[in-house]
Amino acid sequence: MKRTAISIVAALLTSLSAQAQVNPMVLSENHAMVRLETGCKYVLLPVEEKAENANIRIIGMENQSTRRPNVRLAVDNVDYYVPLEIKDGQLLDIIFHGDRRTTGNMKGFACWKEMKFSDTFDTTNREKFRPAYHHTPQYGWMNDPNGMFYKDGEWHLYYQYNPYGSLWENMTWGHSVSKDLVHWEALPLAIEADALGTIFSGSCVVDKDNTAGFGKNAVIAFYTSAGEAQTQSMAYSTDGGRTFNKYGKNPVVTFNAPDFRDPKVFWYDGTNRWIMMLAVGQEMQIWSSANLKDWQKESSFGSEYGNHGGVWECPDLLKIEDKWVLICNINPGGPFGGSATQYFVGDFDGHKFTCESMPKVTKWLDYGKDHYATVSFSNAPDGRTVVLAWMSNWQYANQVPTRQFRSANSIARDLGLFKDGEETYVSVIPSKETLAMRGKKIKNPTDACEIVVDVKGSMELILSNTKGEQVVMKYDAQKQTFAMNRKQSGDISFSEAFPIETTAPTHGALKQLRLFIDHSSIEAFASDGKMAMTNLVFPNEPYNTLKVKGGKATIYEIK
Repeated sequence: MKRTAISIVAALLTSLSAQAQVNPMVLSENHAMVRLETGCKYVLLPVEEKAENANIRIIGMENQSTRRPNVRLAVDNVDYYVPLEIKDGQLLDIIFHGDRRTTGNMKGFACWKEMKFSDTFDTTNREKFRPAYHHTPQYGWMNDPNGMFYKDGEWHLYYQYNPYGSLWENMTWGHSVSKDLVHWEALPLAIEADALGTIFSGSCVVDKDNTAGFGKNAVIAFYTSAGEAQTQSMAYSTDGGRTFNKYGKNPVVTFNAPDFRDPKVFWYDGTNRWIMMLAVGQEMQIWSSANLKDWQKESSFGSEYGNHGGVWECPDLLKIEDKWVLICNINPGGPFGGSATQYFVGDFDGHKFTCESMPKVTKWLDYGKDHYATVSFSNAPDGRTVVLAWMSNWQYANQVPTRQFRSANSIARDLGLFKDGEETYVSVIPSKETLAMRGKKIKNPTDACEIVVDVKGSMELILSNTKGEQVVMKYDAQKQTFAMNRKQSGDISFSEAFPIETTAPTHGALKQLRLFIDHSSIEAFASDGKMAMTNLVFPNEPYNTLKVKGGKATIYEIK
């Protein structure tokens, strides 16, 4: 699927100006300065991922510091380049943090020889594992989806983003928009770091009644400012979420806790107030406000409920049918190690959330290894609850075998409810927009396809290629479990935590299975929504053979 490049990005590396040796002003064994005397728009910084971060302070003509990104500047070899927008005459003040005994003399670092200047930056996809129909950044690192909302026919997706490398660092809100939840257009950075800190996860609301005073239908963003402490800040947009102005009295919410983040805001009719959910250590706090600026704490939830194997993060509180669902992402503590999404079903009265299950009951939204930071789009049409997840796991997210970019989002999913015995569970189905991707029937699987399996009793399904790599899926009709084994799926060398079999309850008989295959992922759904499983795979060639025992499979191309 093609993505539209942002206006500052061009498609051809051939437009690079001639490479010139950079002569740094060496001030100590770990400190250098570079004067930028070029008419180009960017300096292309050479990155080596095994190098330690170097802190780059960009100093303007009046000796004012603007940005301070951390970049793994190349010491020996160049893995890839990242663009840094510059102005002629600026000064790069660089502090290296590597050990000189292992890196050698700074004067000989590869970054000085390989640094380039250009008016464009190439974002052409050169990665065999980049998905065809999942959202990814054009380059750089991505993790949690942030600030998602629907307005004027567009789905807005912001995300945790590092524009200066493909490992976690320099948290910024990247931005993409879509009209169909499948094809995404990359837009310029939305919210960047400031004196309060880098920009961690958060949410957006459409202020239809101008409660904050920034204008009717203004888009208000809430995010965590991650500095010496974690505090909550806000920004507002009067152009539909394209650009934001930061509120002049940030931060708007503070609290005495080291882990205090990820504000999720929504309107609650019962009290005519805005509600903010916050992740605080291993509990969720509920705050309220009439004007989005002045907040008061209402209550806390979670000290004795669910899984506490790690820090609670990225909350969401949703009204689904006649119940309230509190989404609680946790890292570590997932059912198969690392990060995952748990949830609680209950009631909310505008002040506190009450869980209807016993405290030790744990419910998982997805039973794969690679489904985290799940949050919903606010202002979604037709009363839908549409969510996206980050499709990775903190155990190996920085090590997966891609370079130009790292990480993708799951396909969009709609949530509902179902009962199994005395418990209420959340159902997960691919959003209706995914049906529009379905093309003609094909004989064999490809690296981007959908497979629908009509299941007859117990079933075994094997996806494989000519290199002997395979993913085995099994449904046990007696136990009512579905399993996916990726231990021989392809490249598994980058992490001992990667080769694994994941297993999920199906809460009844599995009648039909939907599989979404992309270059580096498999998402499995029971068609009735009672099971979801998301796993990354990195085959050295596409899976092109499908064998099914105990069911009939139909394969569709993705158009």
